[in-house]
Amino acid sequence: MTFRVRFWGTRGSIPVALTAFDIRDKLARALVEASGRTFDSYEQAHAYASTELDFSITHTFGGHTPCVELDLGGPEYYVCDLGSGARPFGVHVLANQSRRPAVVNVFMSHVHWDHIMGFPFFGPAYVPGTTIRVHGCHDVIEQAFRLQQSAPCFPVDFDQLAAKIEFVRLEPDKPNVVGGLTVTPHLQLHSGDSYGFRFEKDGKSVVYSTDSEHKLENRAESESFAAFFRDADMVIFDAMYALAEAISVKADWGHSSNIVGVELCQMARAKHLVLFHHEPANDDATLEGLLKEARRFEELTRGEQALKVSAAYDGLELEP
Repeated sequence: MTFRVRFWGTRGSIPVALTAFDIRDKLARALVEASGRTFDSYEQAHAYASTELDFSITHTFGGHTPCVELDLGGPEYYVCDLGSGARPFGVHVLANQSRRPAVVNVFMSHVHWDHIMGFPFFGPAYVPGTTIRVHGCHDVIEQAFRLQQSAPCFPVDFDQLAAKIEFVRLEPDKPNVVGGLTVTPHLQLHSGDSYGFRFEKDGKSVVYSTDSEHKLENRAESESFAAFFRDADMVIFDAMYALAEAISVKADWGHSSNIVGVELCQMARAKHLVLFHHEPANDDATLEGLLKEARRFEELTRGEQALKVSAAYDGLELEP
């Protein structure tokens, strides 16, 4: 079975973009690193950049807010949240469909603006014959989708969309079968409540757990999430803050940290932790530092089973 996770948006709170200063900084750092070297061709320079320079110099984590696709290789689409990353995801769907109507299954963690703001720019919503099924545990999902497209906030009213849009209520902690994919929502600690989702298909399991704060001193809460993450092939985890921030000035803000992600995944014997929902104020170098910190912590606390640790970026594709 084909099962790929494709990240279209990985930031939290608000979209961000590289500035002219950021680009100059990357160029300057690359030149310093390459001091004394000569390259006879573009290919040689490209190979050097690809193998010897840090990710934060040659790449970017991107700036779109949450949108994560689960590609099962079938005719329907599955996606978690519709942040600003929904716009490029929609471009992908339209190109892939070649004018054929699509069926898109959406799973909403919650309806804070950074998680729904891409929907008015989601191309398939304007295509007749398209079916969009929005799944979630909140009563206010349809209201939120309609509200953000109401005058004077947006020029196209929700009722003008050409697609058939359905809202499907899910029950927390109850497995639901959606197109052959088993989906189980789980309540998380966040303002207004958020829900994580565990997806299971043909022996593979992926957990999408964003906008969730964890207080490890609460044993019952930790054990509940360890059970939710249990033996998952991949856990996409809200790591918006460094540990020091999460337990001090930003305690009770509804987000978690890179280190807590490692601890919970180790408790659950999960296989791959993917840091997600990056702080918009953090530049690429800072995010790379948080990834290295998490990997080092995993090495120091590793038990019998190693935990792979990655950081999501816009455009990343992974197999669970």
